[in-house]
Amino acid sequence: MNSRRGAEAPGPTWTVSEPTSASTWQAVSGHPITDDLLEWPPDLFALANVLLARSEAFRFALAPSGQWPPSRIPDWARAVGAAGEQWGAWVEDRRSALPELLADEWHAFRERADQPLEQLALGEDRLMLESLLTLHAIADEACAGLGVALDTADGGACVYRARGRELLGTTGSFARLNPHLLRVLPKVRTPPTGRASFSRYACVLGPGIEARWNKMPTRHRGTDPRSEYATFLLLPWPLRVRESDFRTVDGSVQRLGNEPFGFFEFAPAEGLDLDLLDRVLVAARDEVRSVDVVLLPESAVDESELQDLETLLSRHGVSFLQTGVRQQMPPPGRLPGNWMHIGVNPSLQKGPPSELADGAPWFHIRQNKHHRWSLDEGQIYQYHLGGVLHPQLRWWESMDVPRRAVQFVEVAEVTLVALVCEDLAQNDEIAELIRSVGPTIVITALLDGPQLDSRWAARYASVFADDPGSAVLTLTSFGMVQRSRPLGYEASSVVALWKDPTRGIRQIPLEAGAHGVLLTACMQPATRRSSDGRSPVKTGTQGFDVAVHQVRAAGAASSAPISRSVTTMPHLLAVNELTILTGWAEAIAEAVDHVPERLAELLAEARPGAPWRTELGLPEPSERLADAIAALENAVTDATPPGGVPTFDGLLAVASRKRDGEPALTALVCGALLSMLEERRTRHAGEAGALGADGPRARSDQVSAAPSSAAA
Repeated sequence: MNSRRGAEAPGPTWTVSEPTSASTWQAVSGHPITDDLLEWPPDLFALANVLLARSEAFRFALAPSGQWPPSRIPDWARAVGAAGEQWGAWVEDRRSALPELLADEWHAFRERADQPLEQLALGEDRLMLESLLTLHAIADEACAGLGVALDTADGGACVYRARGRELLGTTGSFARLNPHLLRVLPKVRTPPTGRASFSRYACVLGPGIEARWNKMPTRHRGTDPRSEYATFLLLPWPLRVRESDFRTVDGSVQRLGNEPFGFFEFAPAEGLDLDLLDRVLVAARDEVRSVDVVLLPESAVDESELQDLETLLSRHGVSFLQTGVRQQMPPPGRLPGNWMHIGVNPSLQKGPPSELADGAPWFHIRQNKHHRWSLDEGQIYQYHLGGVLHPQLRWWESMDVPRRAVQFVEVAEVTLVALVCEDLAQNDEIAELIRSVGPTIVITALLDGPQLDSRWAARYASVFADDPGSAVLTLTSFGMVQRSRPLGYEASSVVALWKDPTRGIRQIPLEAGAHGVLLTACMQPATRRSSDGRSPVKTGTQGFDVAVHQVRAAGAASSAPISRSVTTMPHLLAVNELTILTGWAEAIAEAVDHVPERLAELLAEARPGAPWRTELGLPEPSERLADAIAALENAVTDATPPGGVPTFDGLLAVASRKRDGEPALTALVCGALLSMLEERRTRHAGEAGALGADGPRARSDQVSAAPSSAAA
């Protein structure tokens, strides 16, 4: 036996080497650490962020006074800001030298990239630590304006920022890295609570969740800062929910051990009442100047009703629709879908109906629901559903569970995200993604009981309102609110809840006889903070509620007949194409405001065939997007005097003129350009204190203020 044992082959041996900065980055990103990272600031931001987070070395930026920032770099905060700004300009024209501070800190880091990551974690190599924290801050400053535009930009790197916006709109990240491994996204809000945040313009997310960035140029026409509000019409429909609207799925009951379960579906017998909606819109428009957003709860609309709904909303000048959608006829072999439908009016403006929107299809964005509703015994009793759903079984919603993805919708400086019911309550990677980006408003559609400040939705809304400081709006069906009658409690009428970090929480009831609620929200500057020693800047935006009004349907309908299933024109642009177009329109507004002599260079970069797209791995513009970019160029040409350069007012006049008989695409393009120009002019008016000492923007504590324009 001894000889046999000695003849056996030895078992496998494993060698585990200690991770270094270089090996950690290679494992996370699939790329080595090379000087190529200097060619695109978001790439270097991702590198620094990953290493500082993995090593927990951000904590050294919270060191006692005198230990951070490094004394070897005079006026560190100003130096990193200047280096970030210069770096963006260098990306456009590499004939100049890299910013000296960036080059020096990169050289110091590269020399130490093969040291164990543990040395960084312990802070044993002070120069390594200081260099990486400084590189992170410089790269963050260089990412300013790549996503959400900043009016503080002076036009010096307008081409670089336009490229970054197209990269973000195409890939869902403004880094060149594989987005399935790492994404770099805009950071919209930093926590107002004092929680440490070490970046203010960008954030890094790992694999697992797809993120899409949609840029919509919708706003109120004009440049009056008082227009910076949004009016939501909350329709808590269905107003009545019957027990028979819940149905079991045939053959779905399974008995696994002691936990039997089955599947149910929510399928109301009655469809959307367009005639009632028409009269509600008449009443709402009698109360306010315009209805900007119509919002309905989870599963409020059947998929087949969307086109008729949007046609009606167009005739009332509604610019945004957000509604829960139920799917009655899924594709073969699939369960029904459950999603939040975001529709954007092609007129691209809030206010009165537009000829451009007459018959033109809306832009559509789909935010899927990711978690099934589960009805247990307590909820079956609470909603009085025991006649169709046996309380001794757990009932799961019959819905398709897609791969996780989050759709961000940027409107001017306001960024929205939509969630569906259970997704609000899940403390998972989606919640982490939303907290990292910090959207201005989180809208959640529910099929739930009353939205009381003591219930689960309010608790989870507080999470986002406290960190990162987003406003949260939830809306459920009045019919479900009325069905929710736990033993010993009366039925409630609270159908919605608004929570923001400025004014706190508001419960919104539907009063007797009302069919909807008007909620008006305003925007104001918000401070971005960074815990690494940079000074706060007021370049963010936050929303707060200012008015609630109950709406009762008018006695008479509008004069426009309600046609159903009308035939619409084909889409002029896809959503991602409109996003890219809006990014270039924004760059034009920035350039004509600061560096009009660079407009020709900027437009050359926008055209198909520009070599930078190949360098960033981007596809060429489609034929229709190329036509739209050409229309942008034509508008600039029309505003250019012989032998001169366009002025801001001249381009504004060209973009705003009426275009009878011109192609619809030209009108769409000029509408997007007009939105970006008016947005910038509005922000400048806000900075100048156009509202006077008593206006909402007359703030003595502003630091580099950046007012937002009206948001959906």
